Amino acid sequence: MQWTERHRAYWRRNLKITSLLLAIWFIVTFVLGFFARDLNFTFFGWPFSFWVGAQGAPLVYVMLVAFYAHHMEKLDRQLGMAEDDNES
Repeated sequence: MQWTERHRAYWRRNLKITSLLLAIWFIVTFVLGFFARDLNFTFFGWPFSFWVGAQGAPLVYVMLVAFYAHHMEKLDRQLGMAEDDNES
């Protein structure tokens, strides 16, 4: 299959958003998780490090997936790459 300029633009944008989201994932998982134990204050009766690990990180992961799905749907429509629901 010969790639058109539209395919190249789609792939470049896909790589950019994927790289950005992976950077956010890395920061939340490793950087914030590593430094969370140094945050010694209570948040709603629990140590803040507990909230980062038990509530914050999974919430960020769900938001990353939702943002990626929304962004890629928009990109599909913009560049004419969306699958047509009417075709079988």
